[in-house]
Amino acid sequence: MSVAFLGTGIMGAPMAANIAKAGLEVRVWNRTRAKAEPLADVATVADSAAAAAEGADILVTMLADGPAVASAFEAASPASGTLWLQMSTVGLDWTDRLAAAAEKAGVVFVDAPVLGTRTPAEQAQLQVLASGPDEARPAATPVFDAVAVKTRWLGPAGQGSRLKLVVNAWVLALTNATAESLGLARGLGLDPSLFLETIEGGGLDVGYAHVKGAAMLAGEYPPAFPASLAAKDARLVVEAAGAEVDVAGARAALAHLETAVEAGHGEEDMAALYTAVIKES
Repeated sequence: MSVAFLGTGIMGAPMAANIAKAGLEVRVWNRTRAKAEPLADVATVADSAAAAAEGADILVTMLADGPAVASAFEAASPASGTLWLQMSTVGLDWTDRLAAAAEKAGVVFVDAPVLGTRTPAEQAQLQVLASGPDEARPAATPVFDAVAVKTRWLGPAGQGSRLKLVVNAWVLALTNATAESLGLARGLGLDPSLFLETIEGGGLDVGYAHVKGAAMLAGEYPPAFPASLAAKDARLVVEAAGAEVDVAGARAALAHLETAVEAGHGEEDMAALYTAVIKES
């Protein structure tokens, strides 16, 4: 079974590598070829999306946003009957648009965003939130098993993206709340590390707070998930909620992320939103 993998960024590169290591034939493409070249030892680096997709049984897209996915899909022009595993986080509107494009092209569409950041991607410890036709499962399973510790099948295409937004709302609010608590401790003259020490091991403890909190306290933000992409995801949550649900936590995270991005932290980890909380550039 051959796989065309489009998008070899922070998440895509390790995912494509793990699919190849699982024994599948993989052709990779990235708009900036240099980001795909490190995969040359395990996969074929294609000069174009079309070259990667030619003759492939499965097309995987792992790109920044809906427009990027749509552009890559159009350029790839996969053959009718190809299975398309759309694993990028693109929100509800773009998921519907991409599903329509797949139907028009005679391509089988599976909406399958993932939970996890760089390290889980490298360790094949992601979680796939898959939604699409039941008949797609047998062919999709080897790909999902290669990148994830768990796959959830959630029903018709679009359900995966819906659950991804729900989880993202929590992650964004948690990261922002961690930043605000650390910032408040600092503002009140306390050692901010006391906050993390106090919640550790108790009912209020959350491992994610320690991971992001440590980066905030160190003032170092190596990108597990870049702030620019986290801001995009926060916008998708706010857009999806509309007027029906007040996602104040996501909106607060978005405001801080946008400030951090404007200050030049867009390529650093989303924990850099701390710089906006404590009003440092």
